[in-house]
Amino acid sequence: MSSAQQLRSPDYPPSPQIIRRGVESYSVSFEAMRAFTAARSADTPDQLWIVEHPPVYTLGLGADPSHVLAPHDIPVIQTDRGGEVTYHGPGQVVIYLLLDLRRRRPAARVFVREFVRSIEQAVIDTLAAYNLAGERKPGAPGIYVADGAWQGAKIAALGLKIKASGCTYHGVSLNVAMDLTPFSWINPCGYEGLQTVDMKTLGVDIALSEMQLALADHLIEKFNCVI
Repeated sequence: MSSAQQLRSPDYPPSPQIIRRGVESYSVSFEAMRAFTAARSADTPDQLWIVEHPPVYTLGLGADPSHVLAPHDIPVIQTDRGGEVTYHGPGQVVIYLLLDLRRRRPAARVFVREFVRSIEQAVIDTLAAYNLAGERKPGAPGIYVADGAWQGAKIAALGLKIKASGCTYHGVSLNVAMDLTPFSWINPCGYEGLQTVDMKTLGVDIALSEMQLALADHLIEKFNCVI
């Protein structure tokens, strides 16, 4: 029995289901997330959706469109998540978190900061399993390379929508083996000149499918222990 299972009471909500949606356009995923969340009931299982997107830029609710410097032929889509502009594309793990936080803390307020930290820690732990050091930066959501030639470069991004009901969607992305050029056509997450990097550039050449499941497993472990 895992440590996460040992910490769970018999009536604790079950672990989120892992749903592999394959390669899917961002617009399809976005509308599906909204529809899933709107239709939730008390019995709807929590889910993690694993997807890979064709090239797309997405804007958070308060994003400044001027941070899209030169989109070329990549579509730019307005969303309802938090955060600024980011890029999704082939070779990137994207996991959407369709969770009911109040189900996991029925007698307490929604611990948004704790939730975000658990997502970030899942990414840090995933990278550590491949001997890569990741870290947080105060006031800058996401995970950054902690040492070496690429210290300070962003390797993972997160953006969430948490409704008043405590239900969440959107999620986290981790750069695995990408064409990083499109990041240079924006100010990533609103930061001019911010470097971005992927695991392959850092010396880890690994199948995307393996990293998708590795990150999903670490996310579930954190949710079962913390949330």
